[in-house]
Amino acid sequence: MPEKEVILTLEGLKKLEEELELTKTVKRREVALRIKQAIDFGDISENSEYDDAKNDQAFIEGRIITLEKMLRNARVIDEVEGTDVVTLGAKVRLKDVDYGDDEEYYIVGSAEADPGTNKISNESPVGKAVLGQTKGSIVEVNVPAGILHYQILDIK
Repeated sequence: MPEKEVILTLEGLKKLEEELELTKTVKRREVALRIKQAIDFGDISENSEYDDAKNDQAFIEGRIITLEKMLRNARVIDEVEGTDVVTLGAKVRLKDVDYGDDEEYYIVGSAEADPGTNKISNESPVGKAVLGQTKGSIVEVNVPAGILHYQILDIK
């Protein structure tokens, strides 16, 4: 089965590369030092520091594998300049038709999504609904609470 393509902005690619470098160097060394110190305490069969450090080591090694896989399958999307259609990499200003609220979202790949900073995935309900739409369009978004209606006010 082919591996899933990871869609990233240039900024997202740089963040993953930085995280991988930090994890492979600093974090790996830190956990190796913790393991060494725990072994120096003596009997490792009942040593919780050793167990914790080994668990952290497994997590770090797993994260390195995940990051390397994501970077190997990365496709960097271009920043969108003056488009009439919502695409990956676009910033979209939406108005909630029912409540009148305005929100601006940055449409990114799922690996980069961060709703706290208004970066939403192209695979999210709102992301799916607005992709391919034009300024002025009204879209329906199916969410667990029902159907939301958004008007696309601007695409950057």
